[in-house]
Parts: sequence; C-alpha cells; structure tokens
Amino acid sequence: MINKRLLIKNLLSHNDENSFYDKKQKLSLGSKDGKAKFLKHICALSNSNPENNSYIVIGIEDEENKIFGVDFFDDSKIQNLVNAYLENPPKIEYENVPFPRLPRHKVIGLVTIYPNNNITSLLKNAWKYRKGTIFFRIGSNSMPAEKTFELKSTNHKIVASIEKNASNNIELTLNGVFDFINNHKPEYAPQYKVFKEQFVLCWAGKKRNLNGEEYFSRVDIELINEQVRLFFSALDEVQISYNNHSFIITEYIYLGLEKKEKYYPLEKTIINFKENGRHDIVKEFLFIPPKFDKEIMKDVFNNCNSIIRKIENNDSLSVIEHEDVLCLPTNCLICFLHGFLEAAEQLKKAKNYMKSLEGKTTYIKYKEAMRVIRKVKYN
Repeated sequence: MINKRLLIKNLLSHNDENSFYDKKQKLSLGSKDGKAKFLKHICALSNSNPENNSYIVIGIEDEENKIFGVDFFDDSKIQNLVNAYLENPPKIEYENVPFPRLPRHKVIGLVTIYPNNNITSLLKNAWKYRKGTIFFRIGSNSMPAEKTFELKSTNHKIVASIEKNASNNIELTLNGVFDFINNHKPEYAPQYKVFKEQFVLCWAGKKRNLNGEEYFSRVDIELINEQVRLFFSALDEVQISYNNHSFIITEYIYLGLEKKEKYYPLEKTIINFKENGRHDIVKEFLFIPPKFDKEIMKDVFNNCNSIIRKIENNDSLSVIEHEDVLCLPTNCLICFLHGFLEAAEQLKKAKNYMKSLEGKTTYIKYKEAMRVIRKVKYN
C-alpha cells in the first residue's frame, strides 16, 4: 500500500512541477475557467504518462512548496466530469490527505490520474479550449499538441521509484494511529479497528442519543495505511456501524423552516475491505428532500434574495435580517431543492460576507449547503 502523505512529500521533493505531476493552490470547479483548466491538466498528464500514474497535488503554495491545505472535498463524482468532457478519459481519483501541522478541517488534495495508454482529447468545448484539442506536458506547462501527436513513455521508471519509496510500513502505520488519537480531544472518543489483519481505520466524533438512535457529529474518519481521510463533517450528523469486513457511514442533514427541522438521510458510504490489501468504497445516495408549501417557499426565496442584494450593495441589515443570515445557507438550499435553482448562484454571492463574520457557524453552514447542492446535482 502507498502511504499518500509520504507520496506527496516525495513528489514535492522534486520541487518543480514536471511532466508527471502538477501542484495547485486550489481547485475552482465551480467556475467555467477553473473547470476547463482542471480538465486541460488531466488531459495533458494522461497523454504524457501512458504507462504510469501521474498526480496533481492541491493545497500547495507554488514558490516555496509551502503546505497550507484546502477544505475536505468529498465529490466522489469527479470522474463524471472527466468522462463528460474528455475523449478516452483516464480513471482519476481524488483523495484527502491529512497532515499533522494543518488545522483539523484542512487537508492536502491528491488527484491520481491512472494510465490508459490512449490519446486523450477534449470531447467538447470547455471555456476557451476547443473540441478535439490534445494537451500534453512540456516541463510544468500543459500545452496543445499537434494532430499527429504520439504517446511516449518517459516517466515510468522515476514514478515507479517514487511510489516504491512511499510504501507503507508498520512504523508509519503506528505513527498514524498515534497522530490521529493525539489530534482529537477525549470527548470525541478517537478509536481504531483493524480489518482483514491489514487495514487500520481510525474514527472520532461527538456522540449523542436522539430518540433512541446514536448519532455522531464533527466526524473524522481516516484509513491510516494510506493516510487518507475518508470522511469529514463539521456539522452534519452521522451514524456509524461496522462488521468484520465493512465500515458503514450513513450521513444525515438537518433541514427545516422556522425551527421545525428534522433529520433527512443524505448518503450511505460503505467501505469494503478485501483480501490482498484491496478495498473499495461504494456510495448510495439516499436523499429525498422535504416538501413545503409553494407560496411559503416563494416568500423564503424572496427574503433570501433581499438579504443577498443588501449584502452585495453594502447596505445595513436590520436586526431581524442579521438573524436571518444564520439561516441563509439552509434556506437557499431548501429553495434550490424546491426548484428555485438560481438560489445556488445567489448564495455564492454572499460567500465572502459570511466568511468575514466573526462567528464561523454561518460560513460552515454555507460550505455544507454547497456540498449538498453539488451532490444533488450529480445524482
């Protein structure tokens, strides 16, 4: 098994980006240009590495290789984006890799592009990049290629060496378990379980009982062997169960209007551990959104727009509007689920304002709402 934290360190030791790895401060998949640039790099790295893995490391400051991290990203459908825009799309995987020096809510993103030994090109237009364009890497740059482009394997040996030097061992696994336990307060009850005598999985969360059901909040789950964070939630409630070969996470979201919230199951994640050091992750989307009166939802949507308009114009908010800001992410999410699809874009306009608030709860709710919107769109 490859220890992904060690793999990132080995990649960064090369310092300069090259034809088998790239580094980014962040991904901006919500914008047309950000999405197109990501696809360009996936295309270029795939074409330049037909026989070996290639990588994009996210959350790194370019000049000094400073590790500053990004938010946990749980978009398991990122492969759908690649499949929709690329001809001969490679298999890709996005993983969240925790580093002890980073805050608990930050990770380093690692995108692995697996080799497919086929020329990859744009299946359709993406921003300013035209359908049919073939990209490849020259040093740290992703460049358009000629129509006569041929695949060449030049990085197989060096990437194999980097991956071999990132192999896991007992010392790294034990250090990972101790790091996890020491980085979580006792009230989050950090614990671990060994599956198939090979996999060590750690988890922590604040437990509470509600109507006879056990829920966890502020949940953190890591596969220690690979130093990959499998799940992280700042607000949402989670139920956890496991047996000798599987670990099951059922995620709930708390939704409602006028203090009449209730739990709705969102997604079930099943981690299946197999023999010979293999595992897979299966996700089942469970969400059935609540339904409220249409006239009430129109009023809620109009109120959200009014507040966002004032925020955009730097107008003063009333006392009641200040209180409504706390509910703004959840209300916009509910509006989106009732067919007011523009509510998602409207909510983004208030992002910087919510981020600047002294209390961080509203901004955390914003990120959770956008995450649910993204999941609903994909499913």
